[in-house]
Amino acid sequence: MVRNTILSLSILAIFSSCNAQTPTAAPERSTQAVLIGDTVSAIGKNIDFIFQDKNDHYWFATNGEGAYRYDGKAIIRFTEKDGLCSNFVWSIAEDSNGHLWFTTRDGICSFNGSKFANYTNVIKSAAYGKLRYKKGGLFFGHLNGLCFYDGASFTNFAIHPPGYKPPAHTVYRPYEVYCTLVDKAGRVWFGTQEKGVCVYDGTTFSFIDGKDLDGPAVRSIYQDRNGILWFGNNGGGLFRYDGTTLRNITEEKKLTNHEFLKQKKLVDKQGSLARVFAINEDEDGNLWIGTVDAGVWKYDGTHLTNYTIKDGLSGNAVYVIYKDKKGKLWFVTNGEAVFQFDGQKFSRVAFK
Repeated sequence: MVRNTILSLSILAIFSSCNAQTPTAAPERSTQAVLIGDTVSAIGKNIDFIFQDKNDHYWFATNGEGAYRYDGKAIIRFTEKDGLCSNFVWSIAEDSNGHLWFTTRDGICSFNGSKFANYTNVIKSAAYGKLRYKKGGLFFGHLNGLCFYDGASFTNFAIHPPGYKPPAHTVYRPYEVYCTLVDKAGRVWFGTQEKGVCVYDGTTFSFIDGKDLDGPAVRSIYQDRNGILWFGNNGGGLFRYDGTTLRNITEEKKLTNHEFLKQKKLVDKQGSLARVFAINEDEDGNLWIGTVDAGVWKYDGTHLTNYTIKDGLSGNAVYVIYKDKKGKLWFVTNGEAVFQFDGQKFSRVAFK
């Protein structure tokens, strides 16, 4: 399976200062683990992200309640009082040194197993240069571009065309990046706010758009076991790209939500496959697609099957589909509950 599916989510607001220590260099390796955080009885709500670290601990990022770690026995909650730079956590990633990185509403911080350190100002002030991707590196977004961290240093870069200047007094950024993927060939793919998908081949940036891929935001990118790229768009739906041809599967299957896409109306549409936020693949090669208004879909390459609250889910908003190291898929519904699928129905995960 592809382990480097989504490396980061971009920050959609200007970085602000945090309370944790502000370092000036790459994080130092911890020599002694220090227990911080609070032991709690349950994982909170508003779950935005799931991640399994090198120690097989599960981390849950929440929108307002900090981050939770589950080691199979206990649940530990980390918040601002522990040094986390914001309780509004959007994504979690692990670098080649084994440090965790938390992308939050208010900036970026790292965790070395002992303490948090704030890297917001380091990332904002890093020099601009050519993107030189190194395996295991991480991407962080900010208002005026992107930053790449190779495990030792930070480099800022922009994907927009030469001559483009972002507006100075607005947060409107059509080239803002929502998701990033490094494919099997080492090319880097960026899902943008309004410009479709940008791909970097090591030398140049180019854009893939059309068929409603551009306009709405690209919220998810996934490469399946056969090397096919899949793009999830908030309005345009599910797209398939084989390196030559871009197909809009949602349009082909007549599962659109034109009220949302064309008329800009916030209309949820059951039975649609238009507002796609998550894509993953099971061990049998089936694609799973999470929508924010119509549950989750399974796609075997020919047939689509829709699962909703009637199949055991607690809600029809599926923002997160995560595959763990054993190949199990974790589904988060309405940000408040975690489910797994046994082949027939969904069951809520009990953290004991």
